Amino acid sequence: MQDPLGLLRLGYAKPLLELRAQRWEAGASNERTEQVVEETPVAIVYNGIPHVVMMATPVDLEDFALGFSITEELIRTPDDFRSAEVVRYSQGIEIQASIAPECEGVIATRNRRLTGRTGCGICGTDSITAVLKQLHPVAPSAPIPPSAIESALRSLVNHQTLNAEAGAVHAAGWASRDGTIELAREDVGRHNALDKLIGALLKRGVDPTAGFAVVTSRASFEMVQKATVLGAPLLAAVSGPTGLAVRVAQQAGLTLVGFARNGRLTVYTHPDRVAV
Repeated sequence: MQDPLGLLRLGYAKPLLELRAQRWEAGASNERTEQVVEETPVAIVYNGIPHVVMMATPVDLEDFALGFSITEELIRTPDDFRSAEVVRYSQGIEIQASIAPECEGVIATRNRRLTGRTGCGICGTDSITAVLKQLHPVAPSAPIPPSAIESALRSLVNHQTLNAEAGAVHAAGWASRDGTIELAREDVGRHNALDKLIGALLKRGVDPTAGFAVVTSRASFEMVQKATVLGAPLLAAVSGPTGLAVRVAQQAGLTLVGFARNGRLTVYTHPDRVAV
């Protein structure tokens, strides 16, 4: 098969691919240069033990590996994550992570058996017990003004450089209590974007009770679970939640906000944490 643009190659080093495409508009067509976001097979290997292959955008991969390791509870604390080397092959990318030896038993018992698709946060997990992990109670915290939530999601777009170039990219952001975005990460997969953000926060030693998380996607069960592992008091999404996400958030003490856009938002759980 002819592949002059290299579209069939895997493992691009850059997060964006530039190509020529035909655009139709107002009944006329023209050829133009377009930017397309990449999704690449990313294998995570712990102490030489292969664990999972995820489809991800090849940027901020060390943050991704740390965040994934914590939210999947493969390690106990960030200190268990010793180092990570990103190795790029023609077929994809491998993150060679070094973790505390005592965590290897967890890796062996929690080994994923399938490739995680871009939009899948729990693909390859082979038991219901492994999916429905023990809840992490969220510590009490001071109320957050609704104006801060709205401000954070409005300004998150300014931190979405990949999405501005190509579209089709999710973002997860960390905001201070006044709604200022302190940190943001992007990925073609919403779960990956949140894992990248969590990894970046952990590397910087950010206090999870000092702010809140915002995402440009729906609030699914896996997103809520990751937020509770971090210890974030509030998760706000531009789209709605699932029923399981609401139940888990309620039990864990997480304030879950959905449909936070166009001057409105809906608080599904623990509404006392959202107040003027």
